[in-house]
Amino acid sequence: MMKKTIRLGSRGSPLALLQAEDVRKKLFAAHPDLISVAAIEIVPIRTSGDWRPDQAELSFRETGGNKELFTKEIEEALLGDFIDMAVHSMKDVASHLPKGLEIAAMLDRIDPRDAFIGRAVGQLDALPQGAVVGTSSLRRQAQLLARRPDLRIVPVRGNVGTRLEKLKDGKFDATILAMAGLERLGLRHVANSVLEPDVMLPAAAQGVVGIEIHSGNTAMRDLLAPIHSRETAACVGAERALLRVLDGSCQTPIGAFAHMIDPTHLLLEAVAARPDGTSLLRLTADGEVTQAEKIGMKLGRQMKDSLPSDFFET
Repeated sequence: MMKKTIRLGSRGSPLALLQAEDVRKKLFAAHPDLISVAAIEIVPIRTSGDWRPDQAELSFRETGGNKELFTKEIEEALLGDFIDMAVHSMKDVASHLPKGLEIAAMLDRIDPRDAFIGRAVGQLDALPQGAVVGTSSLRRQAQLLARRPDLRIVPVRGNVGTRLEKLKDGKFDATILAMAGLERLGLRHVANSVLEPDVMLPAAAQGVVGIEIHSGNTAMRDLLAPIHSRETAACVGAERALLRVLDGSCQTPIGAFAHMIDPTHLLLEAVAARPDGTSLLRLTADGEVTQAEKIGMKLGRQMKDSLPSDFFET
């Protein structure tokens, strides 16, 4: 029997709430005779990554941060039955889920690329020597420095609006943000240019919204089935499998992006770089979409075997 009210847990940031609202609308559209928008409640949950404003300028490595900063409290609420589903940006979700939970659905992926936003120039390569770029992503930092070792990287945290304000105030010359976030916030126009994957490989699962439930909750899984994208799930499955092998987190400069090259095959691209950009390994693998996770695991092992044990140390 359908629950009277379905509670969607989400971070309370503007972007996260827009993602939760998107899930709510899609569920209503898929089940107009079963539920109403009013019967799906969005429950904002403050995560560890949201309640440390005093450390907003510190990088994840300096704070000991990791992906769980943005999911731990939401998953605890799910395990405690305070919510029925958890809505996440999949790139924030750890490679290994807590026992008893599963990702039951992923929405169609939107633009997975990164955006370049500059105060005075519109292209990464147009930045002057020694320009300052604000980002706390080691993945972005490593790839930026591999291309432009002259750049100075400064850590910056906060939501999209906060970062854009700091750029406007002259705290740095440019910043890099996910196109997906800008698109959802109606801010795609602020991107001066798009960084193609050959310049900046995205984070694994960038641009993807996932919905987490209790393992074995068939009622919630059936409810989510019509809004689940199998193609997105296959691509993200390959990317996350690679991360699991490499033990990837927010503290490891790894990019991974899979896309369909025809209806039955996908191509996975991955990059691993030293945080200072002095060394970078980029490999690809392809195969049948039904073997997506195996492709990711195989490429992950290939990369791991090719890298020295101290590769990710500064």
